[in-house]
Amino acid sequence: MASTNLATTGPPISVLFVCLGNICELLELMGYNDSPDQPCSGRSPMGEAVFRHRTSSDPRVRLVESAGTESYNVGNSPDERTMSVLQDKGIVDYSHVARKVRRSDFTRFDYILAMDRSNLRDLQVLRQRVATKGNMDKLARVVLFGDYGDENGEEIIDPWYGEQWGFEVVYEQLVRFSDGFVKKVLDVDREN
Repeated sequence: MASTNLATTGPPISVLFVCLGNICELLELMGYNDSPDQPCSGRSPMGEAVFRHRTSSDPRVRLVESAGTESYNVGNSPDERTMSVLQDKGIVDYSHVARKVRRSDFTRFDYILAMDRSNLRDLQVLRQRVATKGNMDKLARVVLFGDYGDENGEEIIDPWYGEQWGFEVVYEQLVRFSDGFVKKVLDVDREN
């Protein structure tokens, strides 16, 4: 069951990264892109990989995964550009198969981190559907990942329609937000 008690002496936490499709895959060619204002993105698997890499030796983190709010890409691997950036940055041991957010994720994870406001709204609606009387405090905390950056409310850009450099920008954002999460959540008791 999810818990938001983050004392450094408490149990290790679990984190789920969420974007729309959970990979960068050319949906137009597959006939799935019915929502051009919300293209599929590979932000959540890159977020998973970056956060795992940066917290791999941290005993306060027990589980890191990613998922999408839609099922467009279930079973697919990340886009080549995502994997290329990860490999260029020394993250060579990452593999991923896309999946959709499940109801059980809200009790399995302590934090569910949305890549943008649209993802955040979708996740908040899902969380409300999972909620029953008396269990809200036991459900995952749903947060915009950019709230852990330098500016509250910053969204992770969607690199899908751009060039390779957009994936580099996403990587830099994810590093910054991951470090911010560690500082603002995991290290909070060390400062007290």
